[in-house]
Amino acid sequence: MLRLASKSPRRRELLAQLAVDFEVIDVDVPEVRAAAEPPRDYVLRVAADKAAAGLAAAGGAGWCLGSDTEVVLEDRVFGKPADAGEAAAMLAALAGRTHQVLSSVWLVSPTRRLQALCESRVRFDAVTDARIADYLACGEWRGKAGGYAIQGRAAAFVAHLDGSYSGVMGLPLFETAALLREAGLLPAASNGQGA
Repeated sequence: MLRLASKSPRRRELLAQLAVDFEVIDVDVPEVRAAAEPPRDYVLRVAADKAAAGLAAAGGAGWCLGSDTEVVLEDRVFGKPADAGEAAAMLAALAGRTHQVLSSVWLVSPTRRLQALCESRVRFDAVTDARIADYLACGEWRGKAGGYAIQGRAAAFVAHLDGSYSGVMGLPLFETAALLREAGLLPAASNGQGA
């Protein structure tokens, strides 16, 4: 049995696209970056903590998937904004610049720990304060790393994406499917040759 340790409806929707049976376990894991912790280490640790918490909540049986996605500009991690003011500051900092989106996935069982890290680069248009204010009014920024949802109205801010669209949404499907195949939870990939 596969369990998804996540409160995110987007992760549930994305995982469902892989046509794998799973149930959801709500976990509360602190998302606090340690002093001088590199962004990569932070996103890997939080995803691992979510997977481990989910496995513990499931009684230590089966497989549990945990994921974390963070927006990074230079060495600064933009998590989920606490309010509209913080979201506005994040979007203004990202405007006209290229940022990274790091999405980590851990798949754990009582005897195995598998992980993947997906890195994408997103370049925002030179978004004006008026466009930011209009976006904030729709409320879509709530609960989103960096204060935006690429699958929503913020798609109009994205001038270029180099990487995984689903990874920026919150669960990189290519990497997740590879982990699920390695665990035997999805059929092995075809070698691309016809019969």
